[in-house]
Order: sequence, then C-alpha cells, then structure tokens
Amino acid sequence: MDKKKSILALSEHDENKELEFELEYLRSLTFEERLDMMRKKSREMLSQMVKLGYRKPFEIVKRS
Repeated sequence: MDKKKSILALSEHDENKELEFELEYLRSLTFEERLDMMRKKSREMLSQMVKLGYRKPFEIVKRS
C-alpha cells in the first residue's frame, strides 16, 4: 500500500480543517501502525516525565 505524504497548508488558522487532516491521516494507518505510534509516544512521555522529575519513585503500600 503506497501512502502519500501530505502537508496541511492553511492561509489562516482553521481548527476543523486541522482536525479533519489528522483524522484522515490516522484512518490511513493500519492498526499495528497506530499501536506502534501509541507505544512510542507513551515511552517518549515517560522518559520526559522522568527527565523533568515528575515520576514518583516506587512505593511499597502496607495493608493494615
């Protein structure tokens, strides 16, 4: 399957056109490609949180 590469060029800001463009792109991806993209973004966000010091250290919860 040959996927065309697209660039959205607008003369002025149009949120609806941007959203349609993003949804069309996501519809063109296979399920596996979307999962890979989601996993990559999750790893990226986690590493960024660790780098900025927002990740909590491992905690041991004691039940009473």
